[in-house]
Order: sequence, then structure tokens, then C-alpha cells
Amino acid sequence: MADSENGASITRLVAEYFAMWNETDPGRRRAVIAETWADNAGYTDPLFTAEGHAALDAMVAAVHEQYPGYRFSLIGTADTHHDRARWDWKLAGPNDSPPVAVGIDFAVIAPDGRLREVTGFFKQPAEAA
Repeated sequence: MADSENGASITRLVAEYFAMWNETDPGRRRAVIAETWADNAGYTDPLFTAEGHAALDAMVAAVHEQYPGYRFSLIGTADTHHDRARWDWKLAGPNDSPPVAVGIDFAVIAPDGRLREVTGFFKQPAEAA
């Protein structure tokens, strides 16, 4: 795969990752998860661990319950090599309020191009770009 094709694939994959986090409709969210995450995929950060599609869906639903109206967004661009990617993110409320959380995620991409594993780390909000 050419570098430009790989970059486009990662850009699309990361956009779908954020679409999962921001989707409030359970049916649409489950569809995004199925399209974006490998069947045996997992997510881990300091607060959550989720293995498989049902657990990913439950995790996102729990975040929506705790932070209604808040949205995750990409800071900058994703960086990638081989089957690895990383990106910075923030979670902010409506009306461009200051972020309540910022962090960096590290991902492993499955051979089929979906996410196999994501590990998230939190940063202090002042570190957000």
C-alpha cells in the first residue's frame, strides 16, 4: 500500500474511532463499532477496559451517561507506521468549553484494517494543543 493510501486509511479509521465515541444512538454506535473494530478487539485506559464489541459499546454508553453533550475530538493528526498508530484527543463540552480530559491513544491495526487494540493515556488539560 502506498504511503498516501495508508495515510488516507488511517485518517478514515481515526475519524470512525471518534465517531464511535461521539455517537449517542446505540444502533448506529454498534454499527460503527462493527465496521471500525476487529471482532476480538480491546480498549484499555486508566478508567476502562473493554474486550469485544459489546463491551466497547457499554463503555461508550457509560461515558455518555457521565458526560452528556460532551464530544471527543482529534488534536492535530494521527501518526502511523507499520501496523501502529497514535493520536492526541480531547473531551470537551458544548460551546467550545475547556476540555475536561485530554490524552493520547496508541493503536494496533488488524490485518483487515480495523482496530485490534487501543491503549489510552491521560494528560493534564494544560498539555492539550
